Amino acid sequence: MQILQEPITRIVLKELAQNTFGDMIKCVADVRRCLLAIDADLHADLERLLLEDGSSEEDLWGFNLWVEEEGEDSIEYDSLINIRTWQGNPSRDVENPQVREAIKSIVDKFITE
Repeated sequence: MQILQEPITRIVLKELAQNTFGDMIKCVADVRRCLLAIDADLHADLERLLLEDGSSEEDLWGFNLWVEEEGEDSIEYDSLINIRTWQGNPSRDVENPQVREAIKSIVDKFITE
């Protein structure tokens, strides 16, 4: 479990995925601070890590990265931590297109080819 400070390659991401789910890695993005936490069994663990680092709950969104896929197909915007009726997100899916775009930008910043 780690908050990325520097970009990592997709090869490193695939190696990390072998520690947990094999073809997928759980992630949480802080869309305000442009941070990415990766590599845990639960999105909630990554959320806690970012909260301890100074993030705010309303800025944290969970998703999965499928390591064998590329581009938009690699991101699955699904996590229990995303259920926030008070923030207009009543489902596990990230419904706001701007939040999805922010997540994609953060992934592009930290995951390189």
